[in-house]
Amino acid sequence: MNSIISLKNITKFYQNGNVKNTVLNNFSVEFFHNCFSIIAGPSGSGKSTLLNILATLDIPGSGEYYFKNQLLDFRNKKELVNVRKKHFGFVFQSFNLIPVLTSIENVELPLTLSNFKYNERRKKAEEALILVGLKDKLNSRPGQLSGGEQQRVAIARAIVGNPEIVFADEPTANLDRENAVKIINLMEELNNLQLTNFIIASHDDKVIKKGKEIIWIENQ
Repeated sequence: MNSIISLKNITKFYQNGNVKNTVLNNFSVEFFHNCFSIIAGPSGSGKSTLLNILATLDIPGSGEYYFKNQLLDFRNKKELVNVRKKHFGFVFQSFNLIPVLTSIENVELPLTLSNFKYNERRKKAEEALILVGLKDKLNSRPGQLSGGEQQRVAIARAIVGNPEIVFADEPTANLDRENAVKIINLMEELNNLQLTNFIIASHDDKVIKKGKEIIWIENQ
């Protein structure tokens, strides 16, 4: 079976004066279609660094990144932007919603980067919000929503462009237990029904136990 993402011998380090901190050392991993993969490990182990490299938001020091069997060139910024725009969605620990925009305006924002007309953007954003259970919150601003509802808006924004892969960095970290369970169940449902691939970095046991595949990262 062909992988959707394959990392080969990835190395990543940070230099702090004379101190070299190696986060990933010749790390290799593959992800396949219909994945619901959890990157797990203790704080500071490199979960978020690995997720950011997978999402092409960070650049490895060395190694190879294959997306659908095509080698990506991290020096080619235009290529990386096109891959992110066409194939990836993102959910972050902080909801990153724009306070002055309504739910539907926040969700349609990524579509303004593509050639969608206003009515088409609005329709897709409404459908995404309905899909995550926020039909009655289309015109609410973030300040009028609970934390769980704000994260649902963030998920709707991530999926509105029908990405192949959604990357989520600690998506339940700022939520209480009840809302955390609802959010991870929602992601699992989208994976099962919409066949959206999810790669999630988390240290939350509620999230980890949902993974079809768990990639454990230890301090290297």
